[in-house]
Amino acid sequence: MAACSEFAGDVRARALYGHRTAALIARVVVLILALLLALVLTSQSRADDGSPDEPMLPFTIGGGLTVAALGALVLVVRRIQDLRAAKRHLEERIEALSDHNWELKEAEERARSFLETQGDVIVRRDGDGRISYVNDAFCALAGRPRAALEGTAFTLDVVEDSGAAVLPDGTRVYDQKIASPDGARWIAWREVAMRGGAAARPETQSVGRDVTDRTETERALADARDQAEAANRAKSRFLATVSHEIRTPLNGILGMAGLVLDTSLTPEQATYAKAIKTSGDTLLSLIEEILDFSKIEAGKLDLEARAFAPASLVEETIELLAPRAHEKGIEIAAYVNARVPAQVVGDAARLRQVLLNLAGNAIKFTETGGVAVTVEPGIWPDEVQLIVRDTGRGIEPEAQARIFREFEQADDGTTRRYGGTGLGLAITKRIVERMGGRVDLDSIPLGGSTFTVTVQLPAADAGSPFVAPRLDAMAVLIVASGAVEAPLVARRLGAWGASTALVPNGAAASALLPERQWDAVLVDHALGSEAVQSLARAIGMSVARRIVLITPGERHELPALQAAGFTGYLVKPVRAASLAARFAGEDDAFEREPAAEMVEAPLPTAGATTGLAILVAEDNDINALLARALLVKLGHRPTMAKNGAIAVESWLAAQVSGEPYDLVLMDVNMPEMDGIAATRRIRSAESERSAPRSPIIALTANAFDEDRDACVAAGMDGFLAKPLDRERLEALLATVRPAASLAA
Repeated sequence: MAACSEFAGDVRARALYGHRTAALIARVVVLILALLLALVLTSQSRADDGSPDEPMLPFTIGGGLTVAALGALVLVVRRIQDLRAAKRHLEERIEALSDHNWELKEAEERARSFLETQGDVIVRRDGDGRISYVNDAFCALAGRPRAALEGTAFTLDVVEDSGAAVLPDGTRVYDQKIASPDGARWIAWREVAMRGGAAARPETQSVGRDVTDRTETERALADARDQAEAANRAKSRFLATVSHEIRTPLNGILGMAGLVLDTSLTPEQATYAKAIKTSGDTLLSLIEEILDFSKIEAGKLDLEARAFAPASLVEETIELLAPRAHEKGIEIAAYVNARVPAQVVGDAARLRQVLLNLAGNAIKFTETGGVAVTVEPGIWPDEVQLIVRDTGRGIEPEAQARIFREFEQADDGTTRRYGGTGLGLAITKRIVERMGGRVDLDSIPLGGSTFTVTVQLPAADAGSPFVAPRLDAMAVLIVASGAVEAPLVARRLGAWGASTALVPNGAAASALLPERQWDAVLVDHALGSEAVQSLARAIGMSVARRIVLITPGERHELPALQAAGFTGYLVKPVRAASLAARFAGEDDAFEREPAAEMVEAPLPTAGATTGLAILVAEDNDINALLARALLVKLGHRPTMAKNGAIAVESWLAAQVSGEPYDLVLMDVNMPEMDGIAATRRIRSAESERSAPRSPIIALTANAFDEDRDACVAAGMDGFLAKPLDRERLEALLATVRPAASLAA
């Protein structure tokens, strides 16, 4: 604006100078004309005096001067015209500059008004920190007028500072809590360096935005989050404590029921004891579901990535569920597509939990037919699909989305037939999503349901992959009324190259037998004992392999089936290895167990060879009685201690006597001295005495990872979860070597 004003003044000065020059030239012209006129008049007077003999020189000179004066006059006139044109041009420029100057002043006023009324706080300081400009918002925040601020080094009263950060463009950003007349306000500042005014001194401009509402909301959310996390931790600890307290008596209930069932009982007593054990198992399952859900909510669902065989995982899971299915009179079977890798990398334990939940639910809601679990390759690389299909009651469309929520069931009315917490599917969905997969449901009311779990399971190097037999050109007749197991067996045999025919009953089989030469006949015992034996006699010796399919509870009928003419049997659900073993060789003696079943034969107990000296630290009398009874029944020598201090004393006494304990079973929660402290004492004593390391196994009902981490940190070697399970205890003891053999 100042430059424009200076330029306009310069233009006016030049115009004034032009006017003065024109006036001067006009005066000169007038003088010249006057001189010429005087010369002309002088010459005329001489001529009038009658002096003709004098030369006409003056007149000549006067004429020349006249011509010169006229030429000068023309030049002057032209110059005057040029000056007038320049004057008009300058006047136009002056007018344009005046208009532009007015527009700039108006824009400056608008900008100043905008800055002064801006909601953001604006302050500009010179190199000495003195204020050169502030807007109205800054004045309001400072509580002072503009005149009292400009030119001073005034600073706002800072209550709290969040610390500054510098952006890549040099902008400095920081938050401050400012004490103002209206109360404390949070201001988010952006500070930049800029050129100053006429002196061109560097200045700093700070622009602040009031973010009090946002900051208070964020802090409120953070406080709420902290409170929620604290409540979640408290809930998790509460659940852990409650589960421990529930598991302690439950340990006694299940253990004692198991011991009672091992004694001689009347049929009525055995029924009651089984009911007690079944109820206890149901309660234990309920506790496990609640704890799993609590872990997931607390974000403590950790996944492992280890190589495992999907076929073995699925078949073992189905075998665990088979007794429940067979008790209801329904089938359960599994099939793993040969294109699925023999070994994959993933969390086998969590996938087993998913399968147990889905297949367990399928059994629960299926009254006729059965449940089929198949494993197929997905459409993308490393993708695997686990499909659980049942022939149950189906799920209504409006309930299909709801059943994956917590504590929801498809049948949620007061007259519902099925119990449960409604957490199984919610836990399954959370686990699968944690693996990066998804769960899909396809169901038709009264037409069954299909749950499909899709997860990424990269292939791993297979140590010794299963080798399927080649059954090319072999004809196999399958006689079964069920629509679950038999089709999967036929599919597996077909994948191995066999030609299969599936018929639903003995009459159809008898009609089909003469049609061709059959290499093998598989007959499902579910047709009925008489029908199966009659069909075996009808087949006679015309078929080389005559195999009957039975459930584990039907083993007592094997002698009669062998006498009827069968050459072998398979236990349902049929494993791929067992089926392959029956078709692998020429000799299929009825007494020969399939390979997979031989692996499943019970291992000899530890007490069958050498009894172990075991120190048991357990404060609960019932649990102590159960542990002692189980160990004695397994052939070992238990010594009981009621707390950690007594356990340490007993361990030291055994070391001094030269007969150390082979194993220590240490309860974690005990009075006076808990299992953690007792384990640390024992490990410290081992270091001081240079004694061999004693195996210490934690007996704990606490299912949370931090509890197990604490046990490991204290020096424990493993865990046995309460309630004590005889099979798990027996398997653990089978891995322990006597201390005497270690010393030798």
